[in-house]
Amino acid sequence: MGAAEAKNYQIVVPAGVQGRLDLWLSSFLKLSRSQIKRLIDRGLITVNGVTVKAGYSLQPGDEIFAAVPKRPKPSLEPENIMLDIVYEDEDLAVVNKPKGLVVHPSAGNWQGTLVNALLFHFPRLAKGSGKYRPGIVHRLDKDTSGLMLVAKNDASYNHLLLQFKKRLVRRHYLALVQGVLRQAEGFIDKPIGRHPKNRKKMAVLEGGRRAYTSYTVLERFHRHSLLLCRLKTGRTHQIRVHLAGIHHPLVGDVLYGFRSNNLGAKSQVLHAFYLGFTHPSGRFMEFESEPPLEFKEILRKARLIN
Repeated sequence: MGAAEAKNYQIVVPAGVQGRLDLWLSSFLKLSRSQIKRLIDRGLITVNGVTVKAGYSLQPGDEIFAAVPKRPKPSLEPENIMLDIVYEDEDLAVVNKPKGLVVHPSAGNWQGTLVNALLFHFPRLAKGSGKYRPGIVHRLDKDTSGLMLVAKNDASYNHLLLQFKKRLVRRHYLALVQGVLRQAEGFIDKPIGRHPKNRKKMAVLEGGRRAYTSYTVLERFHRHSLLLCRLKTGRTHQIRVHLAGIHHPLVGDVLYGFRSNNLGAKSQVLHAFYLGFTHPSGRFMEFESEPPLEFKEILRKARLIN
């Protein structure tokens, strides 16, 4: 690996430092332990000139060499990625995002995103909320499928964004959860913020931003329930965090869910099936989409359990 591709660190462990290599170095370099371990496994981190394991016990005076690859720049190149365009006009589009597609370029997903697909299919897009988010008015998690709004010009973007801020956009989701909810409907009004220990997670936290989710039970099974969830706010991971908070996490949710009874699902079973909003022309528009085949198959498995 050349010097232009990596940033090299030469570190002498100071007096008083003891403990695991991966723990101390992750704090020193501001990288996750999993990132440090991958660098060790690739031979890009050595101690006293030799490769060691992540659990190596550091001693004062140890000489650490680390070659940390530089992050590639996000790509804003158009990519010919298949896209289900539900509706399109000169101001906006509604697309049906598939499960597994990241919305915009970011760390770990520099290309192959919805934004790259949008740039290929639409010659004009609004600037959006940042350089790498053209056309994006709102987000869905990578493994959540369903309907998303795309703004084609700045006037449309501002019009739609104002509706989100005023909580006028109607967003309904189908969610398959663990356990059987006895109450036919309910609401969850609990603040959400970044998890204090795991930065990849969100959590119900005092002092977090207000988050409001209502739900209706559509179908009950032996060990699971199918819910219709309605969002009033749009916090990161909101439905996932709220349902986990009432002990009914989404089936397949690897961050917030259970390890058992996931019916073969490898990620959350959540689909944004309904979207209602006011077009810049003043017309109220609404769209629905069928859940993907994978969702339907997992639902079929839930029905078969006696």
